[in-house]
Formats: sequence, C-alpha cells, structure tokens
Amino acid sequence: MEAVLSAHADLSWMLAAFVFVLLMFPGLALYYGGMVGARNVLNMMTMVLATLGITCVLYVLFGYGLVSGPSVKGWGIIGNPADYIGLGKWMSDDGSGGIQVLYVAAWFILFAAITVAIVASGAAGRMKFTAWLVFVPIWLTLVYFPVAHWVFAADGDGYSGGFLLNDIKIHDYAGGTAVHMNSGVAALALALVLGARHRRMERPHNVPLALLGGGILWFGWFGFNGSCAGGANFLTQFVILNTLLAGGAGMIGFCIIERIREGHVTSLGMMTGAIAGLVGITPSANTMSPVGALGVGIVASAVVALCLSFKSTFKVDDTLDAFAVHGIGGIVGTLCIVLFASGSAPAGVQGILFGGDFGVLWRELAGIVITCTYSFVMTWLIAKALDKVMGLRVDEETEMTGLDSTIHAETAYEIPAAGVGHGSGLTEAMVGRAVAAEPEDVTQPSRGFATS
Repeated sequence: MEAVLSAHADLSWMLAAFVFVLLMFPGLALYYGGMVGARNVLNMMTMVLATLGITCVLYVLFGYGLVSGPSVKGWGIIGNPADYIGLGKWMSDDGSGGIQVLYVAAWFILFAAITVAIVASGAAGRMKFTAWLVFVPIWLTLVYFPVAHWVFAADGDGYSGGFLLNDIKIHDYAGGTAVHMNSGVAALALALVLGARHRRMERPHNVPLALLGGGILWFGWFGFNGSCAGGANFLTQFVILNTLLAGGAGMIGFCIIERIREGHVTSLGMMTGAIAGLVGITPSANTMSPVGALGVGIVASAVVALCLSFKSTFKVDDTLDAFAVHGIGGIVGTLCIVLFASGSAPAGVQGILFGGDFGVLWRELAGIVITCTYSFVMTWLIAKALDKVMGLRVDEETEMTGLDSTIHAETAYEIPAAGVGHGSGLTEAMVGRAVAAEPEDVTQPSRGFATS
C-alpha cells in the first residue's frame, strides 16, 4: 500500500509539473512578443506557439523513439523508433499507478517544443511564416532529436543509450546542452543566414508584456527542473530551491553590470538576469549547495550582461538574444559544475576548486563543444538549404510594413485615427497603414544596453 501511495504521489507531482512547463509557451510568447516591435508581436507569438503543435505530431509519429529508443547499433548517435511509432503499444495501463511511457512522451514533447521555440529569436521580424513551419520539423528531426538522445537516453537492460551521457558521462541535470546551448547556437546560425533586420534598432514595444512573460517562464521553470527529479522526493525539493535562488541571484548579477556600464538599472534587464540565472542552474541544479546556486545565478547573469553590452559591435542580429541568454548562459552553468559543484549535493559531483577530479573538466567541455558545433553546423546547413529551395526571408516592403498585417492579416492593437474610436469602422487596411506609419524610435535599446 505504501508503494502504491508513493507512486500516486510521484505521478501527481509530475502531472502538476507538466502543467507548469506547458505554461512556458504562453510565457515565452509574451516575453518574446513584448520585446519586438508592435508590427510583429503576433507573428512572434505565433512562431512560438506553432512549435508545440508541430512537435506533438512528430513526437507521436517517430520522435519518441529517436530520442528514447535503444541506440541504433549501440553507437549512441540516434534511437531506434521501430517499437515506438505511434505509441500504440503503450496504451494499456500496466497497473503500477505510477509514471508510464505515455507521460514521459508528453513530457519530452514540451522539452522539444520549447527548445525550438527559443530558436525563433534569430528569425524575429523577417522570416516567412511558411518557411518557419518547414524549418521547425526539419530542425527537430536532424538537430534536437539526436542531441536529446545523446544527453537524455540512459543505458538500459540489454541496450545502449546516448554517447554523451553513457560513454563520455557528462553531467547535465535538465538540458543545459540539449535545450539551452542547442537553441542558443541554432538561433545564432539562423540569424547569420537570414541577415539583419532593416529596422534593427526597433525598440521593445511593450516592456510590461515582456516582464509578465518572463515571470510566467520563471514559474514554469520550477516544473521544468522539478520534473527531472522523477517524482515527489527530496531531489525535487532541492532543485526547486536552487532554481529559485539562481533566478533571484541572476537579477542581482545583471543589475550590477548594467549599473556599472550604463549608470542605471532597467526592469527588462532584471528579468533578463533572472532568466540567465535560471538557464545557468538548469544543468547544475542537483550539483550545487544553496550558496553555490546563488553563485551560479550571479555569474551566469553577469557574463550574459557583459556579452549583451558588446552586442552592438557585432553584425549578427540575434534579435531576442537567445545565443547570449541561453547559449552562453548554458555554457556558464555547465562550467560552474566544473568549478564549484558540491560533493554533498545529491549528484555527488565535486568541482575542481573543492578538490574534485579534473576528469569532470574534459567531460563537460566535450559536451559543450560537441553540442554547440553540431547544432551550429546543422542549423546553418538546414537554413541555407531552405533559403535556396523556398527562400527564408520576406521582402523588404513586407518587413517594413510588419509581418502581423501582411502575413497574418491581424494587428495586435487598434490604432485609431483622429476622432475615430474603438469599433467605429476603422478598416483593417487603415490599421495596417497606421502601424506601418509609426515613426522608428531608436532611443530605447533592449535590456538597457545598446544591443539591438
């Protein structure tokens, strides 16, 4: 009876955590949507939300097997989907009352979808929506699914899992490689292929919207990290505390750099710092003491802030800074494991500053280099191929008018003409012209730095 109650408790927590992670999609849509111009807010949100629908289809058809199935020929490169196509054989209850394959599939769907949604940062305001809908399934199949297999698929009875986890033995608690480095580097590669926006200095159109989205992301992160503990247990409590601490400390780290370099602290900078801290703790949540979690948050956000402060000197237009926040943040969080992981934490990993084995250094560096190199090269090749076949970028007139009205036939806000109130007959064409006629304002850069 006690075992059954424990299984039900685990499942209850995991189902609640699933809902937390699901909320990260509207959270990311609001966060990204608030940081683009008013002409492209709906397009940006639609790009984020569309990834969930596409990932649901792919994962049920073959994605689960590619990620979690036994490694083909035991090489640790990609899973065999043969036993998992359609998930049909897993539709009966095994009577355990606990977590089964169907839940794990649903959980992995959210992880995959949020990863490719982050990549939209490199395409904001200039990519054809149809091209995005083609890019997403190809990128998931050729980039995310293999990397997730390398990192998440453990060896089982009589079969092999991914090589990074089982052969190189990297430590990545919840996806610093497969989720954050992968998406950040991919956003950079996609931005390079697309080129910079014509309105590169367009300011965030709605900072409160971005702050609301960032807060929802933070809420969802408790489910993201907490669910990786596998149930309602001590590890869940431990990583949830560390997730809170790293996010809070991340605000401080970003604000310190912002205050030193710019002389002021911004609300968007504070939220960016919190997210950078959350990214940093994702791979290291079960390796850090509470004090260590504070250190991860401060260091990750400070490094991200420094990277963003130099963004204006580079010509790459990663519009919403996925490479800096997720790519660099994930790398820093992983290196924090190398430096000051606590042997008394649940993972039992000891950082080299506390007398740990130097083997942890080469293992984590191997994970960083392999993941980032593969993601960048494959994303660049995919984007280049699609650009040749169908063209990735909208024309200049469409971009200048805005993708909301030209692609989606919608506008986020009604822009009334003089003497015209809400519901008084303002046509869609008039709204589109009013939005297109808004003056370009370059006085307020994103995140408090001259970064856009």
